[in-house]
Amino acid sequence: VHKRGVILIPAFAVGRTQVISLILRRLMAGGDLKEIPIHIDSPMAIDATLIYSRHLFDENLDDDVVADDRSRLFPRNVHLHRTVHESKALNGMRGPRVIIAASGMMTGGRILHHLVRRLPDHHNLVLLSGYQAAGTRGRTLQDGADHVRVHGRDVRVRARVGTIEGLSSHGDRDELLRWVRTAPKPPRRVFVVHGEEAQSEHFANVLRDTTAAEVTVPRLKDSFSL
Repeated sequence: VHKRGVILIPAFAVGRTQVISLILRRLMAGGDLKEIPIHIDSPMAIDATLIYSRHLFDENLDDDVVADDRSRLFPRNVHLHRTVHESKALNGMRGPRVIIAASGMMTGGRILHHLVRRLPDHHNLVLLSGYQAAGTRGRTLQDGADHVRVHGRDVRVRARVGTIEGLSSHGDRDELLRWVRTAPKPPRRVFVVHGEEAQSEHFANVLRDTTAAEVTVPRLKDSFSL
C-alpha cells in the first residue's frame, strides 16, 4: 500500500474469494489496513458471493459478519467485474488496490492477463492464497522463479511474491487419521489420492502402521477390482 502498488491475489472462486474478502473487510474495519479499492474479477466468484449475501442474516453466521448492518460481506470500496471489458479495464488502474481473480493456481482464467500486466513491476505484490500444485504457475512463482510463461511468452517476475498460510480447506495428516479412527471397524483397504507423491507415500506408511489396512497410492492408468 505504501508503495502504491497493486496486490494481486489469485483465489478459488467459491469459498476462498469470500473468505479473503471478509478478512480484508475486518482489517479495514479495525483500522489495520487502509481503505483501498478491492476488485473481484471472476463471474463465478461474483455468483457465489451473491448466494452468500442472500444468507447474511442466517443464524449460523458469526455476529461480526453483519455487525455493521450492511447488505454485503465486504468493505465499502468493493467492485465486481463480470464482463471481459470490465476485467481488461483493470489493466489501466494504478495502485494501491487489491485485485482478486481466478484461478487460484494460475493455470488459466482472468488472473493470467493480470500477471502479464503486474508481474514486471517491483511495486506490486502477488499473494498466493492456497495450495500450489507442482507444475502450476503458482508453484513456479512460489519457488522463486525469475520469469513465468503466460500466453506463450516469458514474463519477468519483479513483483514480490508471498503466501498466505492457514486457509486450506483440506484436512491435514492428523485430521485425516482422526477421521479414519472414527470408523466402527478399521478399514481393510485404503487408497491415498489427491496429494503429491512424497507426502502420499509417507501418509500411506502411517496408515499401514496405525490401521493394518492394505494401503495403495494409485499410479497413472492403474486399475483395481473392488
